[in-house]
Amino acid sequence: MNIVSLETSPDDTHPLKTTKRLKLHAHVMQTQDENGMQYLEVDNPLAHAKIALQGAHVVGWHPKFLANPVLWLSSNARFVKGRSIRGGVPICWPWFGAHPTDSTFCPHGFARVIPWRVMDIDATPTGATRIILEMVETPEAKRQLSYPYKLKVTITVGRRLRVDMATTNNADHPFVIGEAFHTYLNISDIANIKITGLQDCVYADKIQKYQRQVEHNAITFDGEFDRVFINHSSDCTVHDSGYNRLIHVQKSGSDTTVVWSPGPEKAAQMADMGTPDEWRKTICVETTNALENMVVINPGRTHIISAEYVVETL
Repeated sequence: MNIVSLETSPDDTHPLKTTKRLKLHAHVMQTQDENGMQYLEVDNPLAHAKIALQGAHVVGWHPKFLANPVLWLSSNARFVKGRSIRGGVPICWPWFGAHPTDSTFCPHGFARVIPWRVMDIDATPTGATRIILEMVETPEAKRQLSYPYKLKVTITVGRRLRVDMATTNNADHPFVIGEAFHTYLNISDIANIKITGLQDCVYADKIQKYQRQVEHNAITFDGEFDRVFINHSSDCTVHDSGYNRLIHVQKSGSDTTVVWSPGPEKAAQMADMGTPDEWRKTICVETTNALENMVVINPGRTHIISAEYVVETL
């Protein structure tokens, strides 16, 4: 990986002023905004993407053959050190939801608010850009998880977006993790979509205090929706009649799928969710390991969870 140039210039695509630009690869520029947040901006023949180095967080992905981006980002998203970003593909690790015993620990884990370092950047044979990131071991990370581990994320940006997260247990004992890619997909309107691939699955309904039921039909939406589908390792598809496209969510190393839409009341309580009706433009389809599907990793072993987002136009 060769660093090509350093310059200072504005970036009109970002809500904060860009203060530094550093070319890392023919198709990758590292930028920094006025808050000191750093990003990787990918522009290759296949797609545009933006990745925050805080959290290894893909905040935008727009294949060039599509009229509309595939990931949603809130107009009120916070780009501040130590705070999560509303939209894109937040990484939840090493737990999903609240910490089971200490409420002072970061909800959905600390990986999404910790800095990551660039390990490698290269091009794939298809022309996609592959970026490998590793989480930096900070004092805050050590406070919340004391045993030794390595966490690495590989992001491949092209006509498809693929995210692979590898957890290696460097301890002398097994440990358990929960994890997710809490992905916000960009949709035309919540009323225009349905999700298939989850029929006949058991789910825990978070709105109904985790009451368990079986999903018999394609999923549609008429208000707040928050379901954890257990023992689901298959793909699912978002059908969007407004944008005339399908978004296929393919995965491996994951036995849970979460589908979440805040609905109007909850969205109104979330300051970083955007304008009053902005919640209607996104649906979260989350590649997850949670509840009884949390993962035990033995000493010296590595667990990999992967998600790939594939768009088909109609």
